[in-house]
Amino acid sequence: MIAYIRGKVLETTEETMIVDVNGLGYELFCSSGAFRKAGVGEYIELSTYLQVKEDGVTLFGFESPKEKELFLKLISVDSVGPKLGISVLSGMSAEDFATAIATADAKRLSTIKGLGKKTAEKIILALHGKISAGEIMQASGDALNAKAPKAEKLSPMDEDAVAALQGLGFTRAESLQAVKKAKENGATTTEDIIMRALQGSL
Repeated sequence: MIAYIRGKVLETTEETMIVDVNGLGYELFCSSGAFRKAGVGEYIELSTYLQVKEDGVTLFGFESPKEKELFLKLISVDSVGPKLGISVLSGMSAEDFATAIATADAKRLSTIKGLGKKTAEKIILALHGKISAGEIMQASGDALNAKAPKAEKLSPMDEDAVAALQGLGFTRAESLQAVKKAKENGATTTEDIIMRALQGSL
């Protein structure tokens, strides 16, 4: 298997990138994050996934090992192949994707080109509770370290947000602190609270 490649970007198209590795050109189908890492003429290192089929092999490129992990979870779902997996990762940010999974927002997922509502529902059903907070954080791996606020009665909306964040791998103390901070920054809906909480953890 080819786990990663490091080389010079020779050419790009809307979907692919050709990387020269010691005189050998590799063509990769890349996520939008991978494209943002470097332009033509620059050096790049990408995590990769090699798909082997009867009619040939295809190499996929990712900006980081964490993005590749999300991709592997995506293609474990029935009806989601590698090219659709790349489209999902390119169609929304990791925190948006995690929020859509946590809130079972099939409508939001189905806005991605090529992803219908039924497939979006399959993805949510298969991955709900399986995508941890650590998998949507940047390479620095920064986590929430704040202590829990004093116990107080939460509204149903806040409880939903806390439960969703715990489902993503945060502790209850971290979730409570994240919800509090998100509301202080203007969040007014469960989805908005989760989104701001995730963004605040990156």
